[in-house]
Amino acid sequence: MKFREQGMKAVFLICAASSVVFVFLICLFLFINGIPPMLELGVVNFLTGTNWRPTSTPPSFGLLPMIITSFITTAGALVLGVPVGICTAVFMARVCPKPLYRALKPAIDLLAGIPSVVYGFFGLVIIVPMIRDIFGGRGFSVLAAIVLLSIMILPTVISISEAALRAVPETYYEGALALGSSHIRSAFFVVLPAAKSGILASVVLGMGRALGETMAVVMLAGNQPRIPGSLLEGARSLTANIVLEMAYATDIHRDALVATAIVLFVMILTINLTFSFFIRRGGR
Repeated sequence: MKFREQGMKAVFLICAASSVVFVFLICLFLFINGIPPMLELGVVNFLTGTNWRPTSTPPSFGLLPMIITSFITTAGALVLGVPVGICTAVFMARVCPKPLYRALKPAIDLLAGIPSVVYGFFGLVIIVPMIRDIFGGRGFSVLAAIVLLSIMILPTVISISEAALRAVPETYYEGALALGSSHIRSAFFVVLPAAKSGILASVVLGMGRALGETMAVVMLAGNQPRIPGSLLEGARSLTANIVLEMAYATDIHRDALVATAIVLFVMILTINLTFSFFIRRGGR
C-alpha cells in the first residue's frame, strides 16, 4: 500500500511539473520570437500606433486599434453576461426546483461544449441581421461580437459560480432565514458575498474566454483594423488579427504577429494577477 501511494505521488508530481514545463516552453517560444521584432519596430510605436498596413511600403505595424477593440468586446461581454450568469447561478443553487434543474444543468453544460464556429454561425444568422434591422448598417460590428461573446461566457460563469454558492455552509443561509430574511435576500446578501472568491474566479475565466475568443469574433466583428468610432462599426481584435494574417505572413510581418501574441498573453496574465491580488487582499 505504501509503495502504491508513493507511486501515485510521483505520477501527480510528474503531471504537475509537466504543466509548468509546457507553460514555460510556450512563454519561451513567444518571447524569443516576439521580443526582437518588437524592439526593432519600437515598443511604443508598436503598442500605440494606429495604422496596421503590413503590405505597404514601408510596412506599418500599429497595434492600438486591435488592443482597444479587444478591451471593448471583452468589457461589453462581461457587462452583459456576468449579471445574467450570476443570477442564473443563484437561481440554480437556491431556487430552482429539482425537476427543472435536471433539465437546465445539462443544457448549460452543453453550451460549454458547442464549438466556436457554431456560435459564429448562430451570430451570422440571428445576431447580425437583428442588429442590421434595429440599428441599420451592415450588422457586422463590435456590438454583434459583444452580444455573442456574452452568450459564450455564460456556461463558465454559471457553472463556477453555482459551485461556489453550493460550497458556502448551509448554516449561513439558514441563519439568515432564522433572523427573518426572505429566501431571495438570504441568497443575494448572505450566500452570494460569502462565495465572492469563487464568483470572481468565474468572472476571470469568463474574461479570459472572451479576450481569447477568435473564430466568433472573426465572423461577426467586421475585421477592419481601425479604432471603432461606435459599437456599430466594424473592428478587429488581437486574436482575429493573428488568425487572419498568419497564413500568408513572412519575415517581419510574421514576427509582428508573434509580438501581437505576446501582447495578448501579457494582457491576460496581468488581468489574472490583478484579480488574484484583490481576492487575496479581500480574504484577509
